[in-house]
Amino acid sequence: MTVALLTAAGTGTRMGQDVPKQFLHVNDKPIIVHTMERFERNPQIDAICVVTLPSWVEFVRAYAKQFSITKLRWIAHGGDTGQQSICNGLDTIAQDCPGETVVMVHDGNRPMVDDGIICDSLAVFREKGSAVAAIPCAEVVFRGGDGATEEIPREELWRTQTPHTYTLAKLRWACDEAKVRGLKGMAAMCQLMCRLGEAAHYSRGSEKNLKLTTLDDIDIFKALLKTERSGWEKGA
Repeated sequence: MTVALLTAAGTGTRMGQDVPKQFLHVNDKPIIVHTMERFERNPQIDAICVVTLPSWVEFVRAYAKQFSITKLRWIAHGGDTGQQSICNGLDTIAQDCPGETVVMVHDGNRPMVDDGIICDSLAVFREKGSAVAAIPCAEVVFRGGDGATEEIPREELWRTQTPHTYTLAKLRWACDEAKVRGLKGMAAMCQLMCRLGEAAHYSRGSEKNLKLTTLDDIDIFKALLKTERSGWEKGA
């Protein structure tokens, strides 16, 4: 069984809106629904778990019904941090699923994840035991603030995205180890795995697989929706 665990428990303070960013409407549809639809349509995904703010649980359930998200099986409460929210979601899934269940952790506010990214993540996972969506860094990068004089070779840098794919047992082990070692506030599950000595195996990412954090990102998302390929073009 393969489960998509979608994190949607942030308050969206950087977006500066009254509604958490994952619930902002784009083209008459909440962002979290755009994301759920990507996994709903992919035949390799069997079920979806959404981790969200307790006050928004019923909204997620209603949206799933309204937009025919039939794979939504669990809605978990978010924690004080993103790390805790993921662990809460894993605990919820574990009530019904064995440790060998494949779990794809994905940001609920990355609604442009496509079938290629999802399928490649699963392919790398099957080959290497884990997968982290990533793209090479194209920019010149300096270390330090204004007046920096040290360049970091960009060919050594990779920008991680989501999904991150592991077994349920491996992810829960990481959550338990984080408690034992006092590791808190990890920005992503792949960062926690790295701190625990686990190698990152890269799967396909995309510049289009952006994380919606600011209003500028919303504008880019709207533009991408208008220009999304139909699937028959070369390179699609």
